[in-house]
Amino acid sequence: MPRLAVAFAFAVCLLACSTTDTSSAASAGPPAAATAPNAMLVEVGGRAFATHCAACHGTDARGTGPVATALVTPPADLTRIAARRGGDFPADEIAAWIDGRFAARAHGTREMPVWGYRFAEGLPEGELTQELVRGRILTVVEYLRSIQVP
Repeated sequence: MPRLAVAFAFAVCLLACSTTDTSSAASAGPPAAATAPNAMLVEVGGRAFATHCAACHGTDARGTGPVATALVTPPADLTRIAARRGGDFPADEIAAWIDGRFAARAHGTREMPVWGYRFAEGLPEGELTQELVRGRILTVVEYLRSIQVP
């Protein structure tokens, strides 16, 4: 059974990597809203969001989760990422923020978990694990892209 789960996660990762361009060239192009979100990635990302993010950001992703009032920095309204950036959804920036392993320390502390480490817990070290982590993060990014409001 664990092999099946790893195979499924790897397939999601490959699909995510092939359908979601997070390069800087992508953010220089037309707004992400111009491209239809991948339904399977949105579904998987929505489940991951509900499991890992909704406690702080809320089930509606507007920053009103049950834990939000206990935090020093209020969680962001994730439905307005593109609106705050003139209609552009910076997938690569959002993926890096969720991952958290590469954030500059000069920006202060963060209350948000470093999901890059959390998503790798229990998996063997190696490139496949890193691909799986990137795939999980990309599904959440695709979900967030799908819920943007003007």
